[in-house]
Amino acid sequence: MQKIKSLMTRQGPKSPQESLSDLSPVENIRIPSKEELREMREQPIDPQAEQEIINSIEDVYFSNDSFDIVQHELEKLPPVLNLQEIEEYRDKLKKQQAAVSKKVADLILEKQPSYVKELDRVTSLQANLQLGAVICTNARRQLGFAKEDFTQASLGLLANQRKRQLLTGLLKSLRTIKTLQRTDVRLSEMLEEEDYPGAIQLCLECQKAASTFKHYSCISELNSKLQDTLEQIEEQLDVALSKTCKSFDINHYTKVQQAYTLLGKTQTAMDQLHMHFTQAIHNTVFQVVLGYVELCAGNADTKFQKMQYKDLCTHITLDSYIPCLSDLCKALWEVMLSYHRTMEWHEEHDNEETVPASDGSSTDGTEESNFDRSYVKKKLEHGLTRIWQDVQLKAKAYLLGTDMSNFKYDDFIFVLDVISRLMQVGEEFCGSKSEVLQESIKKQSVNYFKNYHRTRLEELRMFLENETWELCPVKSNFSIVQLHEFKFMGQSRSPSVSPSKHASTASTATMSLFEQYHNGGNPFEMQTDSKDDETEDVLASNGYESDELEKCAYQDYDSDSDVPEELKRDYVDEQTGDAPVKSVSRDTLRSRKKSDYSLNKVNAPILTNTTLNVIRLVGKYMQMMNILKPIAFDVIHCMSQLFDYYLYAVYTFFGRNDMYESSGLGLISSRLRTTLNRIQEGLIDLEAAPETTGSHVAGEERKEKVPSPHLSQLVVLTASGTLYGLAERVVATESLVFLAEQFECLQPHLDTMIPAAKKPFLQQFYSQTISTASELRKPIYWIVAAKAIDYEQMLLLMAGVKWDIKEIMSQHNIYVDVLLKEFEQFNKRLGDVSRQVCIPLPVSNVLWEHCIRLANRTLVEGYANVKKCSNEGRALMQLDFQQFLMKLEKLTDIRPIPDKEFVETYIKAYYLTENDMEQFIKNHREYSTKQLTNLVSVCLGSHINKKARQKLLAAIDDIDRPKR
Repeated sequence: MQKIKSLMTRQGPKSPQESLSDLSPVENIRIPSKEELREMREQPIDPQAEQEIINSIEDVYFSNDSFDIVQHELEKLPPVLNLQEIEEYRDKLKKQQAAVSKKVADLILEKQPSYVKELDRVTSLQANLQLGAVICTNARRQLGFAKEDFTQASLGLLANQRKRQLLTGLLKSLRTIKTLQRTDVRLSEMLEEEDYPGAIQLCLECQKAASTFKHYSCISELNSKLQDTLEQIEEQLDVALSKTCKSFDINHYTKVQQAYTLLGKTQTAMDQLHMHFTQAIHNTVFQVVLGYVELCAGNADTKFQKMQYKDLCTHITLDSYIPCLSDLCKALWEVMLSYHRTMEWHEEHDNEETVPASDGSSTDGTEESNFDRSYVKKKLEHGLTRIWQDVQLKAKAYLLGTDMSNFKYDDFIFVLDVISRLMQVGEEFCGSKSEVLQESIKKQSVNYFKNYHRTRLEELRMFLENETWELCPVKSNFSIVQLHEFKFMGQSRSPSVSPSKHASTASTATMSLFEQYHNGGNPFEMQTDSKDDETEDVLASNGYESDELEKCAYQDYDSDSDVPEELKRDYVDEQTGDAPVKSVSRDTLRSRKKSDYSLNKVNAPILTNTTLNVIRLVGKYMQMMNILKPIAFDVIHCMSQLFDYYLYAVYTFFGRNDMYESSGLGLISSRLRTTLNRIQEGLIDLEAAPETTGSHVAGEERKEKVPSPHLSQLVVLTASGTLYGLAERVVATESLVFLAEQFECLQPHLDTMIPAAKKPFLQQFYSQTISTASELRKPIYWIVAAKAIDYEQMLLLMAGVKWDIKEIMSQHNIYVDVLLKEFEQFNKRLGDVSRQVCIPLPVSNVLWEHCIRLANRTLVEGYANVKKCSNEGRALMQLDFQQFLMKLEKLTDIRPIPDKEFVETYIKAYYLTENDMEQFIKNHREYSTKQLTNLVSVCLGSHINKKARQKLLAAIDDIDRPKR
């Protein structure tokens, strides 16, 4: 059916008879007649059955126009023919043919109106075509007439005009080619002027023009020449890019970046830039170090240029180390500053480009530009860490290339300061903590500091052994921050810094180094003039700050106007500063003025040259700790050893005495004794022989120790005229107290520097060592008090007194006057010493307290030696003691009198009964066995029996047994 439909479409609608007559001879074997067709139309055939018949037709009948139906059917016949089967098959074919014919006939009848209508259109079209042929014939005839009317001259004009246009274009092309031939000269000029963007722009335009005229043979050679020129420009551009690494110039860098943008190689330029920065760091430091090595080596031919940088650093001499380090850091700073300014340029450039880019319409160009900017930004940010890492490694190699253990302190501090400044640069550069630099400088610092501290301890021992303990005259307003070594703690507290200088430093403190030195200068310039501008002004002239003060120092004490108000009080509580409400007599005030030796000099700090040296050492140690925080604990530990050694020396020189224990006064507290034992075990080398102390090279444990110091032979502590070296003792002890006070002032600063895990050490040092400094006053001044008054003479005088008298006496004994005379002599000698050195009030109080305490205990000892005593004798003892107290109170302002109750209680014990005495013995263990035994034997001997006496003596023995 599809074949029949396609034939109908191709051949157009025809009448049924025409359609049937057009069939091929094979198809026209038997055509049904009209009657048959009518019968077939009239036969009622089911459309579905008819369709099934058509569908049963083999596909091969519809396959091809040249298909031979007869041949096909004949080939299908079996070898043995059966007429019936052939008849049945023929009927089947007839039915199929009838169905097809009927279907074709139905289709023809169905399309008959369309066929008639289309036939009319064809007829009309044929008429129109005939009319068109007539019009074309007329037009051709008219064109022939026109052709004959045109002349050859008109066509010649047109040809000449076209030729002229061609020649004009050729001339223009020749001029362009001539210009292209001369371009290389202009390009060379532009490269000499460093106009890289212009040169590239010109070269690209020439290449574009050359591609337009590439059909000329002369242009092909020019094109290759332009390509070579462009490559040459790129090479020079790379060299120009490398120059920005050491000295950044905005105009120069802008030209270079514009040139790379024209080339479309922005990302390549950034990669090259980082490579150049890495190379610049290596070349710069190598050239700096090489220059110093060759300069110091002189004419020695050692092929330094072929050495590795790390090996080259080991050839730096000690003299050239610091200048070379300074130049090295300056060169590295220039490289980092160039990188920093490069980043700033790109940030500003990006901000300028984003504004106009938002208004543009070129989406592709904007996206590519944004991608380039993003790439450059990330590359620069990653490059920060890489550049700084290279800088650290170069600085580390230089630092570890030389042993700095023998450097001078100022030189080493300068190195630390330079490295600290370099680490500050690194933190501002990329936020790095500079672990590489910190580790390397820590290694050098620990090595240096151990050697330095060992040398300083030996030096301190030498100072102490040569110290004559004379007063170092300083001004009354002396403060450690006035010393050069403590300037780092803050210029605002130092009077030597001008306000203008302080204001300028405060304003620059908030600016980063890159901002401060953006337009020039270098943070690593040597500051040689800074120390010259700041002079120390701490020493007083001849111990006095002015003649006026000197005149006031020895003024008469009869006038009350020169006495401070607090000294006009009866007595002042040392802890609270409050005075009791009590009237003060003029005699008491006069006696107090006489005992106030601190008025005899201006109230300046008491310290020696050695003390000042220790303070300076502490300042130097703190400088090192401030610059290099990782070794803060080591430094603080060494600072504590300086104080420990000074304290131990003062104790060894002036306070060591075997009579402490026998005195029973508790002169050395358990805390002080623990501190002294700790110092002796941990710091003092007791095994070092005196003759070999100079070359002390022992084991590792002894290497950390120092031999015990020895007092200078120039210091005499046995002369009674000088109160057994009281002036030297005061200077030594009070200088130690002053040193402890300075350590107290430094505690907040040290507390912020020491690591949190090590803070217990600092707290223990202050609580157990610093706070014990003032406790040394008791044992040191007790030696003076024990020798200043002749207590043995007093005992002899008391032994000669008769105490078993029968009547009450109104006159005290002579030993009281002798004792008071001794105290007056002591007071006078104390005044003499105070003219030599200021005796602070706490010192005079300790001296008087010791003397009075020893005198009172001597009185009790004297009373305990009495063999016989009556009630009248006991009254005489009280009279003597009251006389002693009355006169003594005029000599000193100490209230209450020390051990007053100790004497009074012992005297009153003579009146006790047997039962009260037993309770007294149990409650008063401060008295010795001899003293208590005397009470039992002398006072109760005649009133009690032997058994009771034995009982009391046994109680005394029980009390004494634990003491043994």
